[in-house]
Amino acid sequence: MASREQLDEWVERWLQANRDAEAAGDWKPMADFYTEDATYGWNIGPKEDVMCVGRDEIRDVALGLEMEGLENWVYEYQKVLVDEKLGEIVGFWKQIATKGDGTRDEIYGIGGSWFRLNDELLIEWQRDFFDFGHVQKAFIKLIESGDLTPTMQKRIERSMAGEQLPGYYPLGQSPVGLF
Repeated sequence: MASREQLDEWVERWLQANRDAEAAGDWKPMADFYTEDATYGWNIGPKEDVMCVGRDEIRDVALGLEMEGLENWVYEYQKVLVDEKLGEIVGFWKQIATKGDGTRDEIYGIGGSWFRLNDELLIEWQRDFFDFGHVQKAFIKLIESGDLTPTMQKRIERSMAGEQLPGYYPLGQSPVGLF
């Protein structure tokens, strides 16, 4: 089991990797933090869950497709809790979009990520949580104001057209449970 000092150092590397990804608008390099068979999932409302299984799918879907259109967003971590006995970390973040005029819109509510690390300090699983209702409301405001990126607009159009997006599963039917 990793020591508290090792976990604290991991947290600092993770937070810096997030800042670097936000600055570059590319989260894919963060896949190096995951085990080959890691899982990463979250719920997106009353009908669907997203679950990515394996480092490649995490890179391509969770850190790739799912982040497309969010290049002007940051996920500022507000607090990080570390449990060295379980090797688990919970980070609470804000979702903030920078609009075309330079102002920022923050999604109200609590968002966060819950991680379990293995002995090599790689993520075995990650589960994200956020207030879906407030996320939905924020996206509606961005659409109405014309501040939604063209890439995100295309994603929403594909979803509204009923296109099956990779990693999306009917509620409770993902290959790995959320909890």
